[in-house]
Amino acid sequence: MPLIMVVDDDQDLAEMLGIVLNSEGYEVNLVSRGDEVITAFETQAPDLILLDIMLPGLDGVAVCKAVRSKSMVPIVMLTAKGETSDVVAGLEAGADDYMVKPFNPQELLA
Repeated sequence: MPLIMVVDDDQDLAEMLGIVLNSEGYEVNLVSRGDEVITAFETQAPDLILLDIMLPGLDGVAVCKAVRSKSMVPIVMLTAKGETSDVVAGLEAGADDYMVKPFNPQELLA
């Protein structure tokens, strides 16, 4: 079963994503702090990372750069920061895609 790491400090959103992804046959690992992602990434080896930008400990852009320096695992930014400069920063950090909150779970699954 493919493993998706959901990195978001909004517990309600993370749990909702977990439910949606589980119902589609994915295993989900929820991480709420940016500074915990690298350790979790190295022990879990996810197939995809859904990554918020605004995180405690280490922001999502820094997390994306750190993961990208180790792996080409797909990374999708899921964030409320929708300014063009934020999108560009996320993509330049190595994200494969960028979705602005709020979003439709069906869009994410597609």
